[in-house]
Amino acid sequence: MKSTTLIIPGLYGSGPGHWQSWMESRIDGAQRVVQRDWSVASIDAWSARVGDAIDGAIGAVWLVGHSFGCLAAVLALTQNADRANRVAGALLVAPANPERFGPRGLIGDNTTDRGRTGDLGDTITASIPHQRLGIPAVVVASANDPWMRLTAASVWSDRWSAQFECIGRAGHINVESGFGPWPAGLAMLERLQAAHGDQPLGNLSPVKAQPYMQISA
Repeated sequence: MKSTTLIIPGLYGSGPGHWQSWMESRIDGAQRVVQRDWSVASIDAWSARVGDAIDGAIGAVWLVGHSFGCLAAVLALTQNADRANRVAGALLVAPANPERFGPRGLIGDNTTDRGRTGDLGDTITASIPHQRLGIPAVVVASANDPWMRLTAASVWSDRWSAQFECIGRAGHINVESGFGPWPAGLAMLERLQAAHGDQPLGNLSPVKAQPYMQISA
């Protein structure tokens, strides 16, 4: 069965040297989700683009997200119950902490939420799913990721009922921390695909959302 792998970059996109670009070139049926403005991480706009890509994809869909792209992916997935019937699984690498983002983008960024305090009312945290995603998923985290503490990444992985993989002190798992070609990452995706196949499992009985709890970056 033909499937589609959606590559979902984070803030500022993934350049030609990034592992997502490398992976895209090696996967048949891979497509990049292109945002209208890579410099402004608007969760509503970004998740809408991901949702449109899922809805328009051919066959079963695999999601490969990085950083803010992970947040856009999980929100898009849970905004429409039918998408759990389209998406076969997700590899979520170095998700960014939603507490660092406001509705208009990165808190403290000169072009978006400059000067905002980042309290509960300012962040997008409450809008990110706090329950299982309803699909097989793997969260890949780093012990020294500047965008999300390891403990916070573990909590989000548990909320989403995802498998949690810490790959050590790997920074933000991007070009700057040495992740251009990344055969180990591709192998993780292939193991996920081999374990679950290209047939989406449908909604895996999502549990009731847990009360909001702030997690430090």
